[in-house]
Amino acid sequence: MRRIAVLDAPTNLGLRPPTATSVPGCAKAPGALRDHGLVARLGARDAGCVTPPRYDPGDWRPGDGVAHAEQIAWYSRRLADRIGALLDGGEFPVVLGGDCSVLLGSALAVRRLADRVAGRIGLVFVDGHADFRHPGNASYVGAAAGEDLALVTGRGQADLAAIENRRPYFRDSDVVVLGIRTHDEHRIDVQAAGIAVRGVPQLRVEGAGRSAHWARRLLSGCVGYWVHVDVDVLDPAVMPAVDAPDPGGIAYAELEQLIVGLVSSPQCVGVEITVFDPDYDPTGGYAAEMVDVLVAGLAPAATVASLDWADLAAAAGPVATTPSFPEPRPGPPAGSDSGPPAEPGPPAERAPVVEREPVVERAPVVERAPVVERELDRTAVTVEPAAPTGSAAAPGPAPHRPAAPTQWTAGWGRSGLDRLNFSDMADADRVALTRRGGGAPLRRRDQPAEADQPRSSADPTNVEPAARPQPVDVTPADAPAAGPQPADRDPGQRFAGLADQIRAAGSGQAPVDSEE
Repeated sequence: MRRIAVLDAPTNLGLRPPTATSVPGCAKAPGALRDHGLVARLGARDAGCVTPPRYDPGDWRPGDGVAHAEQIAWYSRRLADRIGALLDGGEFPVVLGGDCSVLLGSALAVRRLADRVAGRIGLVFVDGHADFRHPGNASYVGAAAGEDLALVTGRGQADLAAIENRRPYFRDSDVVVLGIRTHDEHRIDVQAAGIAVRGVPQLRVEGAGRSAHWARRLLSGCVGYWVHVDVDVLDPAVMPAVDAPDPGGIAYAELEQLIVGLVSSPQCVGVEITVFDPDYDPTGGYAAEMVDVLVAGLAPAATVASLDWADLAAAAGPVATTPSFPEPRPGPPAGSDSGPPAEPGPPAERAPVVEREPVVERAPVVERAPVVERELDRTAVTVEPAAPTGSAAAPGPAPHRPAAPTQWTAGWGRSGLDRLNFSDMADADRVALTRRGGGAPLRRRDQPAEADQPRSSADPTNVEPAARPQPVDVTPADAPAAGPQPADRDPGQRFAGLADQIRAAGSGQAPVDSEE
């Protein structure tokens, strides 16, 4: 059986700065999860930490390419070295990010492994966003965490998409995307590339467990697959502590079942957890919830045998040293000693010369008459006053009236799955999701009194996300007492009212705790 090894990758190089004078808080996520006993509860080995370079966007401006590109490339090589050592030792890496640029290091590690075994390794991309921005569909790029899926599939600047000449790290047909929102701006681009996609509505209808098996079936032609989990796949009603919260996500129990279904196969190479931001979790309640989900979800990873990569590499034979995209190699420079010249052979027969047809002379170009500039009529125009109400309209064409603005249907962007009830799920998922007992449903955090101020249009990186809840509750003094925070709940009483959780995740409206 393989052993789980927890490796910290606390990088925030792939995110834009939250404000002009602060840095993203995702680098604190590994420590926050460890504070709730993640390593000990998993029975895992502590594999240490890969320390990232300093976060400093400097004088980056739109059009300069991906911010921190040089630092991200350097860090990705170091992270790939550490992940590769864990895989060679027969362990199961659990990488704690950090932002989604962590995927570049993981992708480079498994691409090296795929080259050694002369096979393909796929990617299961569990994320609330497609992260598919690249120069082909955007005016400029900037934040690698919003472009990671595009980069690992070979789209984007070569210093990140083709490290060690290994572009692409994953083929489009070897990628499965789970959990993106129905209104994601790059969803059509992802599907047009041939990448398999199952958004939140279909994932919920089919069930989280069956969706995991569907992804495994699509990647059955690969020798293995890596799992990327972005915490923003969860709905902000239950997990607001992320960089870019977006309504319409999944519930904790659904994420747990996805992870269980993915890591219970020996073909699962490893998993990474990204984008949890402790700066938006001052009480630590959401970190505790995430640790509960990860402990339950990752437990099957230690119950299956590890693939013997050494045997697979030996069966594959010698590995070709040709880069993925070979460039023409220049010959030896003039005057260099490159051995005796080859004996001249018989002259090659030249192909017969085909006579071209005579060129037909083109008709002479007729010069146009010079354009005479017309003198502007500067005569004053008298505007007649408008006719009073009730009088006959003056003859002449009707004035142009702008069309009325398009009215979006109320609730656009919502999945409409709040009508689903718990009985709509399959028996296997229903039993698995309720095995942990009853309790009170999760309560949504109070909304802030005012939305976050919009960032400047010159923001150098990502598209502005939806306004997020503030870290501290702002409940009015005369409001009734709220239910207990997630950290105060009994871990064994987490999944009561699961149907309410799922309805809340689909609609963005969380149920209120019932009075005892």
